[in-house]
Formats: sequence, C-alpha cells, structure tokens
Amino acid sequence: MSSTLAPAERQAIALRFVEIAIAAGAAILAVGATGRRLKADESPVTAADEAAEAVILDALASRFPDWPVVSEEAACANGAPRDVGATYILVDPLDGTREFLAGNGQYTVNVALVEGGRPTVGAHYAPAPGRLWFAGAGAPAARMRDGRALGARPIRARPVPSEGAIALASRSHLDPATGAFLEALAPAKRMQAG
Repeated sequence: MSSTLAPAERQAIALRFVEIAIAAGAAILAVGATGRRLKADESPVTAADEAAEAVILDALASRFPDWPVVSEEAACANGAPRDVGATYILVDPLDGTREFLAGNGQYTVNVALVEGGRPTVGAHYAPAPGRLWFAGAGAPAARMRDGRALGARPIRARPVPSEGAIALASRSHLDPATGAFLEALAPAKRMQAG
C-alpha cells in the first residue's frame, strides 16, 4: 500500500481499525485482570494485554500485510523494530494497564497508521464504557457508543475558561517534572484520570 493515501482510503482504514479495536476490547473483557506480571521496565502486563495484542496483530497481518506494525508488548518482549520506514501501524493493545487492574474502566485500545512521522488514521476504544473515537486525515473525528454512531465533529482545544485553565494529569504516571509544570501553570482546577 502506498503512503500517499486518498481521504476515502484513510476513512476505510479507520473503519477497519474500529473493527479491530472493538474485537481487541472484547478479548480484554473476556480475559479480565488475570496473569499479571511485571515487564523489564517494572510496568505491569496482563493476559488481557497479550490477548488484545494477539487479536490486533492477527487482524492487521491479514488486512494490512504490507505495513510493519510496532506494538507495545511485542516491542517490550523482543525490542522495537529498528527500521519500520515512513509508513507503519502503531498499536497499544491495552493502554492504561494500571487503571485496568484498578478496575476503574479508564483504559483504551489504540491503533494508528503513522505516515511520515505523524498519525493520520486512528481508532481509540474504551471497552468498559463502550466508547470509541476514530478518524482518518482530512475528515472530522467520529465517535461511537455501544456500537451506535454519534456523528462526526472536529477535535480541537477549547479556549481557556474565564475562571482559569483546567489541567488533566495522569493518575498513574504523575512524575515530578509534570508536577512542577502544573505548579508553574497554576490551573484553576486540577483533575486526574487514567
């Protein structure tokens, strides 16, 4: 496949990524929080991470065999591929494993096409609440809930509210540098999420 894709091709790829992400989410929910162990970097991995990755990699190999895939668990186990070229698929089969283990539902399945160093197509699925966002370059992002399309809308940052900025920080990965940044930013409200 060419790395110069037409908008209609990107939209078709986005819909395939949606199917793949939903199937991976089903695998996560079926397996549950079992088989926990620590990776070399001491971050957790579960059987659900691995089951979701297997679903995604199998589907990508059959539907997009010409593009290399960089996936978190495979890269952690085998090392990241050295030269994937300008066009590849980037996967995080269960983003937010700590949140998954905490049982708060704040985790996602992420599949993206990267062209020339930037993501151009992607699907982002939150299995617990059944919410999904997807987009192909040149078209507004669309969202779904429980399999129902909720329409497309552009994604953009809103203006800072008159009462001050709102900062959203990671619940599981708030490091000292981020804390210092937030202190300097002095937001009116600070929230944490997975």
